[in-house]
Amino acid sequence: MKATDAKKILSLAIDREVEAYTFYRTVSEKVKDKALKALFTELAGEETKHREFLTGLLAKQATSMHFDAKSDYKVGDSLPSPKLTADMKPIEGLVVAIKKELEAMQMYTQLAKLSTDTEQQLLFSQLATMERGHKARLEDLYTEMAFPEVW
Repeated sequence: MKATDAKKILSLAIDREVEAYTFYRTVSEKVKDKALKALFTELAGEETKHREFLTGLLAKQATSMHFDAKSDYKVGDSLPSPKLTADMKPIEGLVVAIKKELEAMQMYTQLAKLSTDTEQQLLFSQLATMERGHKARLEDLYTEMAFPEVW
């Protein structure tokens, strides 16, 4: 992979983390339910940590980043995602949040697979795992909100 391609991918990842942070922060300020407010505030903080990590990677010399150059990175596959808004219903916000976490998880999983550097593989795998955890928490909450029946 060319150094410019690596920088573009990391810049895109940083933009997505900022977008997710903005969404979670905005929703946390508008939602009335204390548990949802706490969850979205926590997720916003996690996205800030991800952005800081990626910014640190971007600051490294691009030549020190190691990827398999013959693979299809598929980073652009999820670009047509809709803009996030805080005016949607809470359940719709959860669906958008779940989708965003899935996209981030898939991107970091792909970057881990493509990386030829063991340290980078571990770091991207850890980010994917964090995003997977966010997604699972959001899906649990979605299930509770979408299907509130008591067994």
